[in-house]
Amino acid sequence: MKKFVNDPKQFVPEMLKGIALANPGLVKYVPEFNLIMRTDSPSSNRVSIIQGSGSGHEPAHVMIVGKGMLDGACPGDVFAAPPMDYVVGASKLLNSPKGILHIVNNYSGDRMAFEMANEMLDADGVVVKTLFVDDDVAVQNSTWTVGRRGVAGNFFVIKAVGAAAEKGASLDELLALGQRVNANTRSMGVALSGCTPPAKGQPIFTLAEDEIEMGVGIHGEPGRARKKLVTANEMVDEMLAAILSDKKPTTGDERAEPIAKSGDEVALMVNGLGGTPISELYLVYGHAHQQLEKQGIKIWRSYVGEYCTSLEMAGLSITLSRVDDELKKLYLSPVDVPVRVF
Repeated sequence: MKKFVNDPKQFVPEMLKGIALANPGLVKYVPEFNLIMRTDSPSSNRVSIIQGSGSGHEPAHVMIVGKGMLDGACPGDVFAAPPMDYVVGASKLLNSPKGILHIVNNYSGDRMAFEMANEMLDADGVVVKTLFVDDDVAVQNSTWTVGRRGVAGNFFVIKAVGAAAEKGASLDELLALGQRVNANTRSMGVALSGCTPPAKGQPIFTLAEDEIEMGVGIHGEPGRARKKLVTANEMVDEMLAAILSDKKPTTGDERAEPIAKSGDEVALMVNGLGGTPISELYLVYGHAHQQLEKQGIKIWRSYVGEYCTSLEMAGLSITLSRVDDELKKLYLSPVDVPVRVF
């Protein structure tokens, strides 16, 4: 393993300290809870929005704390859910009279940490509601989840509710908005290589030179199939087919139509998983854009870069988020966060 690391056990705290030092006046670091929080939060004028999840996916989520997005993020170790007491402590520090919205990617450990924390917060009179993100179409269940995984599509959820919170939306309004965005967002990924968590010291999985993992999870979980390497266009076609044919429910009711069809407008994201050159991401974007337009789907806006990574994994994911006039305004609302990804 070759990494810029000192003590692997201090990898996450040292990273968080660096984020705070690089962004004085914007965010601050609370070591007791692995918390990066806005310096102007909590506010009596807006709901506080908090994400947890594990580390290793940066810029998600500690680098998108700031105006128009998150009020705070309290990650666990690399690829590990935050401890319950981190969630409780972060929530109490960020408690707002308008309430708290927790945004949780649908992984078993994250759900457990936040659900237990919410019980304790409720007992203390803290008003909290939870929004679960499950945009990954690759698999219904995995080694980490019960139900579908939350991946890069969480950025659209966070951007929408963050913008609405700045405008003074209520907790119930934010929850409903986030659920609507999640229901209209789908993602799928592919890996060309594994990745190595600092504390583990060896790759989570390995692929032969001529292999890919189609539908890989952001923690290296197995996808739909391990396949032989094909061209970039063939990979994109397979991912788009899976996304566009998806009709599985997210709220208990079968969807009556695909996530996007001819005449719809979408935001198209090509997200790097940490080790993919930007040139390759744009190559993939170009083909995806053209294929969607051939089907009558209009690309309203593009997002190309690293949003939700998996350390240094070579790979990428594609996300489609169907938009309407309200969502367009929210997605275009200004932000001020350590990494300008939106």
